[in-house]
Amino acid sequence: MSDNQEIVSITFFEYPKRNRWWAFNQMQKAVSPIRRVEGVSFFKLMGTGGGFGFSIKPDFGTYALLLVWKNADFARKYSESEIYKRFSQQCLSNFTYWMRCVQCQGSWNGKQPFAVTATAKSQEPLMVITRARVKILKIPRFLRFVPASSRSAERADGLLFTKGIGEWPAIEQATFSYWESQKQMEAFAYRSEHRKIILKVKKEGWYKEELFARFVPVSISGAQQNSEQT
Repeated sequence: MSDNQEIVSITFFEYPKRNRWWAFNQMQKAVSPIRRVEGVSFFKLMGTGGGFGFSIKPDFGTYALLLVWKNADFARKYSESEIYKRFSQQCLSNFTYWMRCVQCQGSWNGKQPFAVTATAKSQEPLMVITRARVKILKIPRFLRFVPASSRSAERADGLLFTKGIGEWPAIEQATFSYWESQKQMEAFAYRSEHRKIILKVKKEGWYKEELFARFVPVSISGAQQNSEQT
């Protein structure tokens, strides 16, 4: 796998109560510094949900930073960047997932953010980002049905981690999930309550915009990967 290919990172920063107002304000104040990070072609700084997977209840203690790096050389400099130091100095802990895209359908704010640079095997680990902009008139339906999918995910075989992420509560929502294998992810997606909701979404046209992307995990030597969880 070439170091010249695009790579994606998503970091979850967990903040103590004394720094949560500071972290909330970074949703606006940190945008310009993130734009200055060398080698980043796309980014999103997002809040997270407080429940399992998707949740309408916000988690004011955890924020997610999604970065698309032009290549691995730029990615390795992440822990030395101004923006990483800005967040890590204020947080209790952080963890970064590194990945390469194997499939991407749809758009994010009118853009195709991820280039396909890898392939996946059914028995190997897989990461997934699903994102949607919900139509205003469909929000009540969205809030009524989607939490059922999160409850079914709690019982899903092979789910290692999941977190709801998003730019605006209820309107612009996304979920990041990490699975033991593609096979187990597809078993949940196509043979559970989640599948029923997807069919309802399509039939009733809930979304103004949506994106579905799959990734394989990779390791980046020299880049900040995690810190002790507290």
